[in-house]
Amino acid sequence: MIERKARVATSVIFAAHGAVTGTFAARVPWVADHVGVGPGGLGLALLMPGVGALIAMPLSGRLVHRFDLRSLVRVLMLCWCAALLLPALPTSLWALCLCLVVYGAAAGVADVAMNAHAVLVEERYGRSVMSGFHGWWSIGGLAGSAVAVLATRAGLSAPTHFLLTVAALVVIVLAASAWLIPHRPAPELEEPPAFALPTGRVLTIGLIGLCAVFAEGASLDWAAVYVRDLLHHPAATAAATVSIFSVCMAAARFGGDWVVRQLGPVKTVRVSGVCATVGALTIVLAEPVALVIAGFGLLGIGIAVVVPLVFAAAARTESSPGKGIAGVAGIAYGSGLIAPGIIGDIAHMSSLTVSFGVIVALMVVMTLGAQVLRVRSVSVAS
Repeated sequence: MIERKARVATSVIFAAHGAVTGTFAARVPWVADHVGVGPGGLGLALLMPGVGALIAMPLSGRLVHRFDLRSLVRVLMLCWCAALLLPALPTSLWALCLCLVVYGAAAGVADVAMNAHAVLVEERYGRSVMSGFHGWWSIGGLAGSAVAVLATRAGLSAPTHFLLTVAALVVIVLAASAWLIPHRPAPELEEPPAFALPTGRVLTIGLIGLCAVFAEGASLDWAAVYVRDLLHHPAATAAATVSIFSVCMAAARFGGDWVVRQLGPVKTVRVSGVCATVGALTIVLAEPVALVIAGFGLLGIGIAVVVPLVFAAAARTESSPGKGIAGVAGIAYGSGLIAPGIIGDIAHMSSLTVSFGVIVALMVVMTLGAQVLRVRSVSVAS
């Protein structure tokens, strides 16, 4: 009974984290217009969450070791929800950059803490459930972007929309966190270093995650801009593209555990990589908006199960799951938060089409590098 409640609560926490991301992603065009920046300035600003995450994420392993996991997840998730208010405040590029550094730091530490709790629940539950948790993250992203579509059509200002969203998510997080599992690491486990930088197998696993999360971060923050500015479709259609991307990721993740049982992690990532490559190529080559949206859907399906597999592999590679997750997260999610900025910089120098060509290349690398996930079978956990 305790395990079932913890699984439900963890799913809700993942959904709340995704809702913040989806809400911000769908409102990126508004943020750009509010501050008055083009692709180059927006690319610089969207690089800042990655800077904040890269600074904060390496500290997560020690936080997970020192504090009760239930309390830590609750506090960090409340901070992450409140961080959604920040992007609506600035009226200058540099102020926006500063706000997004804090935004990214909050995202990073909350992400590592909730994934550490997910590993704990998976151990208590007795079977693979990690992909499902990430599916709920995608559902949250879908819900956040879908509400953004409704808010845009209703003419609701972004600051008001953000404030109402934060208020709702705070209530949800407080309610769900009561069912999380209180947990402290065994006293005999050595405390992780202050900065849990990845090494060895964790590094190679993290590089596969980098490819998937880069594509995810770029798509979440630039899909709406791509459809609105490059294809010249209305803001509602642009926001709906983010929703479709999130729907496809969620559907694939909920079926991910079954697929992995049938194919194994290596074949699963290879098949996923082919799907993602086809989707990214469609985005780059197609002109009709329906095909481009379908491309984003295929890309979402292709990258959906890679991140859960990467986290599961990292947790089994290190003696401390929190240490392994923190190391992988620094590479994978750091790249996802940096990805929007890099996409913007490339778009400024060339075009958004060329930017998404980079994602095509990364999907090919992910497909060819799937072999490294065989280390999932190697366990050094005590």
